[in-house]
Amino acid sequence: MEACDLNAAEARRLMAKKSLSVMELAQSCIARMNLVNHAVNAIVACDPDDFMAQAKQAQQAIDKGEPLGALHGLPLSVKDMVDLTGFPTTFGSTIYKDNMATSDDPMVAQLRQAGALPLGKANNPEWSAGGNTRNAVYGATANPFDVTRSAAGSSGGSAVALACGITPLATGSDTGGSLRNPAAFCGVVGFRPSPGVVPGHSRPIGLIPLPTNGPMARSVEDVSLMLSQMIRPDRRDPWVSVVEGVGQHNGDAYCHLPDFDLSSAKVAVTHNFGFAMTEKLIKESFQEKIDQFGSVFAKCDQAHPNCDNADHIFAVLRALNFSGHHRELSHQYPDQMGPNILMNIKEGESYSALDVVSALNKQTLMYRAWQIFFEEYDFILAPTTTISPRDWHELYPEQIDGKPTQSYYHWLAMAYASTLTGHPSVTLPVGRDKNHMPFGLQIIGRRGDDLSTLAFAKSLEALLEKTPDLARPRVDIAMLSRLPTLKHAEGFMGF
Repeated sequence: MEACDLNAAEARRLMAKKSLSVMELAQSCIARMNLVNHAVNAIVACDPDDFMAQAKQAQQAIDKGEPLGALHGLPLSVKDMVDLTGFPTTFGSTIYKDNMATSDDPMVAQLRQAGALPLGKANNPEWSAGGNTRNAVYGATANPFDVTRSAAGSSGGSAVALACGITPLATGSDTGGSLRNPAAFCGVVGFRPSPGVVPGHSRPIGLIPLPTNGPMARSVEDVSLMLSQMIRPDRRDPWVSVVEGVGQHNGDAYCHLPDFDLSSAKVAVTHNFGFAMTEKLIKESFQEKIDQFGSVFAKCDQAHPNCDNADHIFAVLRALNFSGHHRELSHQYPDQMGPNILMNIKEGESYSALDVVSALNKQTLMYRAWQIFFEEYDFILAPTTTISPRDWHELYPEQIDGKPTQSYYHWLAMAYASTLTGHPSVTLPVGRDKNHMPFGLQIIGRRGDDLSTLAFAKSLEALLEKTPDLARPRVDIAMLSRLPTLKHAEGFMGF
């Protein structure tokens, strides 16, 4: 095993014991990026010299016996939606292709303060709008298990960098599954926290917490470790409760997850929440996996909370989020806006204030139904995605099993169900689907109980790792290294 393939927590332990140097890990990550990034296009901006200089300073701190942060010496990929000093922040938009960051985003600054070493920027779709990582600035990002297929989105570059061993940690953001879907497609772990756990100081409509940042890694332990350093008392996010400078959520609790007794868990399983257009292949793959381990729980029922009107609620609230700054940009730069953004803007213009009020009322009813449901069950298990990875040339799935989808984001329904109710959701890689591509299991916990949700996920992960066809799948690095450069593929730069 190369140093870059170590999980973050293990690498951190080895570096603290001086069994692994920060320089060795950093060099390994750079070597892996140089070996495979041409085939997948995950990292789109990098300064190896600056990265190695960071690593040298981090090693010096260890050698001097200085206090070390929880993420000390761990390489990090940063999604191209947030600022990283000295790097472009393009948002995947040609309008901002020359936009250079002069300071770190507060989240990045927090991770850097904890000792993380940013390697560079990871690719995402234009303005993170869409479940396929393609844009007109950096082109497409390919799935490392089959480079003809999509890595999903919008945090596709982050997921691919993790799966390929380029970095052990990566930032992601999530509205309709933007960090969970790529995690599922690429065989890694992604966590969408409850509102107010990870501050979102730049969310355009602060009181509607559909978008949130979250951690991505290759194990639940690593995701939790990274999350511990993303929690901060930031009053700019109205969902973050801060009293006397102290936040409601204790980051230290996530550094070492408690044990969870799986045999005590009351679990509900669903392949569609009663409304999602789940592909037959995914439904069958999900059921086969549940049949293998479902008996370990105290209770495992086919059940789901009421999700009436979920598609409509998400459509209205998503469009609302795109109706401000993006609408203004579309008027200023009509030829530099992609089809997904334009569709959202057009859709937003079609809704009235009464439509928004109706969607918010229905969302409230859905939320309350979920709280009643979680009085009986501890967790919901479901597929993360409705489909298996498809050709990356396909902007979005227009059909699922022969039935037309309603929009470019309709296929994300399995993820946005929990978005609408604000419940924590972790995607856990569970072997492969019947298409031999990575399968992502979504674990949804009680709202606000992110700690138990991750503890349950870690215990389940440990159980599944004992069974080869349920364990996290690994990328064939040698195969990727021999492949041609992705940017030469037809359609690479288009939408």
